[in-house]
Amino acid sequence: MTAIECHYGDTILKVENVSVAYGDAPILRDLNLEIKDLIRPNYTQGQVVGLLGPSGIGKTTLFRLLAGVDKPDSGVIQIEKDCRLVERGMVGVVAQHYPLFAHRTVMGNLLIAGRRSGLSGSEAEAQSRAFLKRFGLEGQGSKYPAQLSGGQRQRVAIAQQFMCSDHFLLLDEPFTGLDLLAEERLCEFIVEMAQTNELKTFIIITHDITAALSICDTIWLMGRDRDAQGEVIPGARIQATYNLVERGIAWQKGITSQPEFLRLLGEIRAMFPRL
Repeated sequence: MTAIECHYGDTILKVENVSVAYGDAPILRDLNLEIKDLIRPNYTQGQVVGLLGPSGIGKTTLFRLLAGVDKPDSGVIQIEKDCRLVERGMVGVVAQHYPLFAHRTVMGNLLIAGRRSGLSGSEAEAQSRAFLKRFGLEGQGSKYPAQLSGGQRQRVAIAQQFMCSDHFLLLDEPFTGLDLLAEERLCEFIVEMAQTNELKTFIIITHDITAALSICDTIWLMGRDRDAQGEVIPGARIQATYNLVERGIAWQKGITSQPEFLRLLGEIRAMFPRL
């Protein structure tokens, strides 16, 4: 398939020579990542980046570093636009079970996020109502999280993070526990939200290779190096980066049945046992 026209601008997030060890066990080793501003002529186009890798490889550790919850033992994680090191609260985080304040309504959850991000009461209310409308939750503002479906709670959790994060949003295993229809709706929703701002960037950590390939424009594949004898070298790094825009896979509806998609899906699956 033909790649859609686009080009890349300035770096907006950079991970440089990051290493983390737990005791004497290296988890991440000299890990480097970079996200550049993706510019698509005549479109408002943010990005969706997928992080794939086997269980136990260090994806959760990287997630916590990108969220500013933990610090690396060495190396730098920096939002280049503001020339700031990543700190807790600078990046929106939607954890796997999208926790919300159970004793507060949907609107209450959003208002708390808005006030914590520095909005006045009226500003937080106006923005909360705008997000409820945008996310198809207009009639849910007075309900409590326990009264919502799993998909609705997920959207509230994402809206909550939009209230306090300008551009970056991390999602941890967002497809876990969803049926096929709910997963398709979430994929459509993420793609739609990525198009609300050119700098809006979703980073999705997932085991679901098919879902990741269907909505991402970049895939990072995490694994460990091996020495000349084939033995694993402790400490994960990025083993491959796939630019799905250049491959003509990104931003295409019905892509999952196309030969190019299926070939890449098979290629990545074949790599997993060696990671």
